[in-house]
Amino acid sequence: MSEIPQVAHWPAIKMHPRGRSFRDDVSAFIPKDAPGVLDLVAMAPVQPDGLRVDLLGMWERAAPLLATRDNDAHSLQALGIAAALCAALPEADPVVVLPAILLHDIGWSQVPPDEVLAAIAPGGGRPDLVRLHEVEGARLARGILTDVGHDPAAIERIAAIIDGHDSRTHALSIEDAIVKDSDKTWRVTPHGIDVVMEWFGLDRAQTLALCASRVVDHLFTEPGRALARGFIAVNSVTMWPQFTTLAHD
Repeated sequence: MSEIPQVAHWPAIKMHPRGRSFRDDVSAFIPKDAPGVLDLVAMAPVQPDGLRVDLLGMWERAAPLLATRDNDAHSLQALGIAAALCAALPEADPVVVLPAILLHDIGWSQVPPDEVLAAIAPGGGRPDLVRLHEVEGARLARGILTDVGHDPAAIERIAAIIDGHDSRTHALSIEDAIVKDSDKTWRVTPHGIDVVMEWFGLDRAQTLALCASRVVDHLFTEPGRALARGFIAVNSVTMWPQFTTLAHD
């Protein structure tokens, strides 16, 4: 079987303006801490021992294991979604949630690359490979978490979440529910739609319909459903002819 071509990473994001339409400089009015804006280091929660969770160290160890079918970008964006859901659901423990979502897909590194998409394709997929990536992901996560000095009690909770995050149809806890919702909700983000289009050779409208049908009614939390509906609505509007024919400077 020929190897599945890798999907190109997220295209270059506009980081700087081409100019300034308004004559005055407004930069003095930009707050230092805007609500909801995340930084991988600063967002790290504090563990029971008083130390911050080493999300950066986890990422550095996990990134080589996520270099398949855009799992690296997927995991980072799902981490952002999970942080937003933790803020909306303060009863959840981010010391468990954030490492679990960042590491949830590292087990795909143990599945042959040309079989990865067959495992998750609509129409049945390969449940055996899905389970393999969950079991291996839990094993690899234990090693990474131990290596960065993560709270031992949290490690076992994280491993239990990863070992079943796709195949298990119920949530073990609010933390598990947030991990599941963050993983699925990514599919209806602009990046998720771009990636899934390339996986299955579908156009944008087909991809949005497919992903929406596999997300909203399969989420566990109301904030997750609200977030997913928002992404779906924005993606829908970007395909309207009234939007695509607009002229922009």
